[in-house]
Amino acid sequence: MDLENRISLLVELGKFMLSEDASWKAAKTSAFQHNAWFIPDFIDLSVNQIVFQFLQKDLLEKWATDYQISNREPEPKKVGLVMAGNIPLVGFHDFLCCFISGHDLVVKLSSKDPWLFPVIIEFLNKKNPAVADQIQTSFMLKGMDAYIATGSNNSARYFDYYFGKYPSLIRRNKTSIALLEGNETTEELDKLADDVFLYFGLGCRNVTQIHVPENYDFIPLLQAFRKYQWMADHHKYKNNYDYRLSLAILNKTYYMTNDCLLLLENESPFSPIAVLHYSFHATFENRIPAGDDENLQCVVGRQFLPFGSSQQPGLMDYADGADTLKFLISI
Repeated sequence: MDLENRISLLVELGKFMLSEDASWKAAKTSAFQHNAWFIPDFIDLSVNQIVFQFLQKDLLEKWATDYQISNREPEPKKVGLVMAGNIPLVGFHDFLCCFISGHDLVVKLSSKDPWLFPVIIEFLNKKNPAVADQIQTSFMLKGMDAYIATGSNNSARYFDYYFGKYPSLIRRNKTSIALLEGNETTEELDKLADDVFLYFGLGCRNVTQIHVPENYDFIPLLQAFRKYQWMADHHKYKNNYDYRLSLAILNKTYYMTNDCLLLLENESPFSPIAVLHYSFHATFENRIPAGDDENLQCVVGRQFLPFGSSQQPGLMDYADGADTLKFLISI
């Protein structure tokens, strides 16, 4: 397929993902039934994000033009893609980069999210049979020309071992933080709640630590976060909350809570499910501790990414700051 056909097909995919197609509805239902973290609201949120931020004709055409994809002579390579499964369709951007670049793609689906992508691939196949030669799924990724793999720091060591001798993008644990000045409005705190709670906080773009000024008043923050009080009724989330609360009580650790989130003082930007770390900064200029940069996917705040937008990446917002499309064009 040439670039024009690929873009046209992606636009059609966007319409399909917003449709009431029976196979697509069944896939979303299966995803929720087999993975309690994938609640219908969050699946739909991910789908809408993909469709309106990625699968729009004008956005795709500009993206391709910026990388001069239309001017390249097609020389497809075989790319192996190891997908994560922490939030619904989290690997779609990598999938999209491979497809728009014209390479052949072999996907290893996450065991946590194996229901949605097959229906997407099946739709593309029906619309254009040439997709069958370009996109495949497999449990094993051998003999590839390049690899893209996302996982934990531990799995990244294995990826490096197996894929390191090939052109590769290996992604590790990342998280996001928010920098507060202490005078945020109720609206800003309400949007910050989205950055913290969407997808139960499981994404690398979720805020897991806030940096606040000394003598910060946490009451308005905890009140704003009651927007997600319903999570206390979600059994997996509640189990995590109860466990972390029990640990804090047993260890006599100072904590704050609004009954759906624990606030714990901790210098680590990584926090467990149902916990938000906080750290004090003496002045706003000394806001990001040295060494944290390599752990951060996003920084939210008035001088950084706007409150409430961490889970709304665009086509140019690449994971780990590594330009996936540039990498694919270069192989």
